[in-house]
Amino acid sequence: MEPKQLNRIKEVLKSEGRSNKWLAAQLGRNEVTVSRWCRNVQQPDLETLYEIARILRVHARDLLSDGTPGNKS
Repeated sequence: MEPKQLNRIKEVLKSEGRSNKWLAAQLGRNEVTVSRWCRNVQQPDLETLYEIARILRVHARDLLSDGTPGNKS
């Protein structure tokens, strides 16, 4: 069974031409942690999600999907 796609961090980073490594540096977080968020293995807490949205200059809701497996929007 495919994991639920709860966030769209990877897609938003790609559309902005940014990498996981760049985001990790901006947040002062471990690259492995950011990679887990981008693969939807783990999820950032709500405060971190808002910080990611601020850094990427998007609304926090743009980082969320509807949670169905394989959904990219």
